[in-house]
Amino acid sequence: METFYKSEIGKREILKLYDQKLAALKIDCLAKDIETSFGTTHVLIRGNASKPPLVLVHGSNGCAPIALETYSGLEKHFQIFAIDVLAQPNKSAATRLSMKNEAYGQWLHEVIDSLNLKNVRLAGFSFGGLVIFKALEYEELHIKEVFLSAPAYIVNGNPLKALFKVFIPMKRYMLSKNKKYVRAFLKELFTEKDTFAVDFLSKVFLHFKMDFTPVPVIKTESAKNIKTPITLIAAKNDLLFPGEKMIKRAKKIFPSLKHILLLENSKHVQNSLDNKRIVQVIIDSKLNEIS
Repeated sequence: METFYKSEIGKREILKLYDQKLAALKIDCLAKDIETSFGTTHVLIRGNASKPPLVLVHGSNGCAPIALETYSGLEKHFQIFAIDVLAQPNKSAATRLSMKNEAYGQWLHEVIDSLNLKNVRLAGFSFGGLVIFKALEYEELHIKEVFLSAPAYIVNGNPLKALFKVFIPMKRYMLSKNKKYVRAFLKELFTEKDTFAVDFLSKVFLHFKMDFTPVPVIKTESAKNIKTPITLIAAKNDLLFPGEKMIKRAKKIFPSLKHILLLENSKHVQNSLDNKRIVQVIIDSKLNEIS
């Protein structure tokens, strides 16, 4: 069986942290494995089935419990489905899909169909935004609306800045195992300190084969074909996907752009206060629809 874990010990350490994060949330949720043509997909389900469905897609080197924490509060208004993205340090299959074709979109639709979800809203962060865009490019049926926070696939930042501020500290940690380099990495990307991120990524950098494929950007023609309402939350100080640059291009290429929010004081990963703002944007969208 294919795996991106470098060892069984490393896998156990990473999944132990996964379980610890989920336990720390102190929530009731159901774990379910979905079979797709790309491999088994692990999903955490929270909330009442009588409420409208909302699917959460986490970012690169992440997992479903992180998404549940980031979007905490939505379970009062939606039934939540937090997906472990394939080939990431989590409990889904080790099937690494290409970002250049429609595979991620097909996979996400297979998950949605297997869960028998209709009129579903999607919310995703960073790489999760790319996955959601791929789903929209593949087929918009059953997708009601999307909410994207600092998403990949619209614009990219300066590659030299990313090299020196992100990738070199990561490599230095992998050679030295000194966590000061992980903290340096996180300081460039995280708006506030995150102890779990230090512990989790310290294990991921050492024990998981990460994907360093350059992130593509959506073609203008494809973007103009998207009809699903898009809410875009961009971070002004985002090193990877600069917020103002993102908003400028999004306004030009997405005719279905419904709402834009620029987080003035945010780096790539939002702080807890901005997470609450994002949650409220999603809730308000639902409430305004009812009124």
